[in-house]
Amino acid sequence: MQMVILSSTSSIFKPKIALTLLLFTLSAAPSAADTATCTAIHQLNSSISVCSYVKSNAGCHPKGYINYLQLFYCNFASFPQLGFILLLTWLVTLFYVLSNTASDYFCPAVEHLSNSLNLSPAIAGTTLLPLGNGSTDVFSSIIAFTSTADGGDIGLNSVLGGSIFISTVVVGVLSLLVAYRRKIVVIDKPNFIRDVVFLLVTLTNVLVIIMIGEISLLASVGFVSTYIVYILVVCYMHFVTTKKHKTVIDSVNDGAIRVPLLCSIDIDEENVVHPAEKGVLYEEEVVPLRKKRCIINFVCYVVKLPVYLPRRVTIPVVTKERWSKPFLVISMVLAPIMVALVWNTQEGNLGLKASLVTYFVVGSIGIVLGSCTYVFTSSVMPPQRCLVFWYASGFLMSVIWTYVTCNELVSLLESLGNIIGMNPAIIGLTILAWGNSIGDLAANVALAMYGGPDGPQIAMSGCYAGPLFNVLIGLGFSFVFVSWSSYPALYVIPEDPDLCETIGFLMVGLLWALVILTKREMRLDQTLGGGLLVIYLCFLFIKLSRAIGLLS
Repeated sequence: MQMVILSSTSSIFKPKIALTLLLFTLSAAPSAADTATCTAIHQLNSSISVCSYVKSNAGCHPKGYINYLQLFYCNFASFPQLGFILLLTWLVTLFYVLSNTASDYFCPAVEHLSNSLNLSPAIAGTTLLPLGNGSTDVFSSIIAFTSTADGGDIGLNSVLGGSIFISTVVVGVLSLLVAYRRKIVVIDKPNFIRDVVFLLVTLTNVLVIIMIGEISLLASVGFVSTYIVYILVVCYMHFVTTKKHKTVIDSVNDGAIRVPLLCSIDIDEENVVHPAEKGVLYEEEVVPLRKKRCIINFVCYVVKLPVYLPRRVTIPVVTKERWSKPFLVISMVLAPIMVALVWNTQEGNLGLKASLVTYFVVGSIGIVLGSCTYVFTSSVMPPQRCLVFWYASGFLMSVIWTYVTCNELVSLLESLGNIIGMNPAIIGLTILAWGNSIGDLAANVALAMYGGPDGPQIAMSGCYAGPLFNVLIGLGFSFVFVSWSSYPALYVIPEDPDLCETIGFLMVGLLWALVILTKREMRLDQTLGGGLLVIYLCFLFIKLSRAIGLLS
């Protein structure tokens, strides 16, 4: 379902990058530019000197809670292979926490909140619900832009990399699976053309911004406002479609034609196995199987407990399936404290006295909320009143956890880039983009294959509406934040010629889908899927070949 920033000093940082690369080729001694980028670690020979450099250089201190470079070069200096394995394991864990938080906490909160606010499907589908699917990309982009020196490059590449992955690989896999199963799937033409055209226009605007090399606060706000125009168009088309369907239904009813609500179901009595007979036949096999499942479930529960429990006791959940009054009371007590803790650790501006006062105030608020929750909620069923408050609380805490996880994920990816000597832009374009998009691939494929007659249509809509949301909201709000911090000066876009290449491949994939689908009467087939996969493989080959030096 695939969960990143420059400060106002970005205008003076870019020449330092070029100067640093030049000095790398001329001298092995760390320079002033090296201390800002932490790239001199590969010039030092002894592990002791590398450890001292990592500890003393401010550029090697990430924005996350864990100093991964110090952990790798100091604590695991004698066992680098073990340290690298642990970092990769933690990377997988962070991706799991990011996707699991979105699926188990964020998306349900968004869905229930939209229902409580009585939002129509058209409005909810273009505002709250896409935020659930694209939250990881949006937060990754925003955190990257605001937290790291190379964040603008990572943020742009992660969003664009995720967009090209979804619009080529995901759509290509969907088309090939549909063709393999010999299903005839026809995509709604007006909605498809609307989403592709908006995405092409948005990418053109991004290309213009990159070519200009800077953006103002007003232009950033205008870029984000494009999504409002998209919502208005969606609402208008939804209104027109609903009106046409209503007219058709009224004409059918006037003609005294009735359609049954449920289709008849034929049951083959010869293939029916009654419960008693099934128990007699399979009782001996079922009991050992249940024991094995219990053991596996227990092991999985123990493994997931360290990452499950902190979120469970801080994110309020009031759904019927996961209702637990003790957890709700504890979460209402700890949620304000966690918000204050994240704010204090990220900002770092509060002194000791101010921190104590803050924690005392939010602790008192948490105790009051927990006491009220204990008194006014039932032990057997979730609350039925003030649902907007409960869902909004779960939504807010899910956002906090997504923010913290993305912050740590970006910090880890930046450290891994320094360790293996890979350009952070390539990391954002591959690892971060894949991690944020794997969930979209699994969800859309499952929806297209097993989601009923409307499943493929919904999945295809998500493959284009999702990237549009990520680009306009993820990059848009990132531009707004960094241009606001640079105001009245303009925010300087990181110079990366490969960004234009990425946008070019993304546009080629969109145009290929637009041409092939319209010529083939909007049917998914091998030509569409194979062509999109070839486009992505060519794009990936060029990027990786340039990263490892095969191409200049």
